Amino acid sequence: MKVVIVGGGIGGLSLGLSLCAAGLEDIDIYESAPVVRELGVGINVLPHAVRELTELGLQDELSQIGVATADFTYYSRLGQRIWHEPLGIAAGYRWPQLSIHRGELLGVLHRAVLKRLGPDRIHTNHHFSRFGYREDGGVWAEFVGRDAERVVARAESDLLVGCDGIHSSVRNALYPEGDPLRWSGVIMWRGVSQGRPFLSGRSMVNIGSSKRRTVVYPISRSQDERSSSVINWVATCKVSASEMPPQDWTYVAQREEVLKTFADFTFDFLDVVRLIRDAEAIYQYPMVDKDPLPSWDFGRVTLLGDAAHPMHPVGGNGASQAILDARVLARELALRQTIEAGVSAYDSQRRPATAAVVRSNRKAGPHRCQDLVEARAPEGFKDILDVMTRQELEAIADDYKLVTGSEVERLNSRESLSVTALAASESDVSGAR
Repeated sequence: MKVVIVGGGIGGLSLGLSLCAAGLEDIDIYESAPVVRELGVGINVLPHAVRELTELGLQDELSQIGVATADFTYYSRLGQRIWHEPLGIAAGYRWPQLSIHRGELLGVLHRAVLKRLGPDRIHTNHHFSRFGYREDGGVWAEFVGRDAERVVARAESDLLVGCDGIHSSVRNALYPEGDPLRWSGVIMWRGVSQGRPFLSGRSMVNIGSSKRRTVVYPISRSQDERSSSVINWVATCKVSASEMPPQDWTYVAQREEVLKTFADFTFDFLDVVRLIRDAEAIYQYPMVDKDPLPSWDFGRVTLLGDAAHPMHPVGGNGASQAILDARVLARELALRQTIEAGVSAYDSQRRPATAAVVRSNRKAGPHRCQDLVEARAPEGFKDILDVMTRQELEAIADDYKLVTGSEVERLNSRESLSVTALAASESDVSGAR
């Protein structure tokens, strides 16, 4: 089976590795950028995705780079504690939750692809232009260079997978009438700063509400010995402007605007203002998503990751869901009798699951507890249980784990998605007979 992957980001590289692990090695990855660069800021890889990367043999390397996040605390805009829970291994998962620089995660995936598939399998500076179906049932795709005029490659394959992000050209080809971005009215500012460890040193905090919020966590272990951490932060603000701001991940924000918006976010446990001031660069992007699609099943063409289900970055699920997509698609392609059956099975499993996450994230997902506190106790509280019951708080946290497929017991006991592990298990059963 020949597979062409459009997009060399986290989803595309994870798919390449997953297909290889499932015994499907005739894979080519086409990436628009001139080179695969380790850019970006911090992201979270949740235990359900770390499990998949572990089964791909990457956890040891990732654990040397990222931080195994230990706990998560929600605070009100006044810095009052609303909810606290352990994360990863501390919460009972068999796999950690990793906070890591997106570029470093991409680097680990990229190096693994080069080693396992070979350097000639990644084609940079190839922008997807169009595709068509061959008479024999296969697919062809054409790619253009940076000038967007001259065709630089025509790829023939049995399957084409669009992993080309929120502005996916493959998605646009499948849905030519378009499905516009939906802007939430929220501006996001992102930065990475050097700072002192806070709380446990491996803590993640979420402060504020949907009106103004900061999410902060360390993403590097390299500075721990010197009482200094590389800290990732995201600041969001609901604005009234009707026109969507620029949709460019490299758009640099005005630092003074961010400082003015969060001037009162200085607390005894964390000085957010200092983090904003100390960031080398601050990037601005509107919080956008798209409505869930009616299908990803186009026979020999499908979608994965942000190309399939762009979502608000709530609960750290964007990259994690893309990794899960990759593993499920590879498994189904390896086990089903036809490619079409594999794509159909993938669609039936992952499209409803990710649509539920998209809808939950639009409603603030697990962050809803902060909005309820803001509405019920805008001037603060003496005891959070005077504002919300423990059962209410637990239900919000548990509901989101259910939606994202990350409940501790369910994840720990779930069958492996590895085809080799499944084959070994079936062999054991046959031998026992």
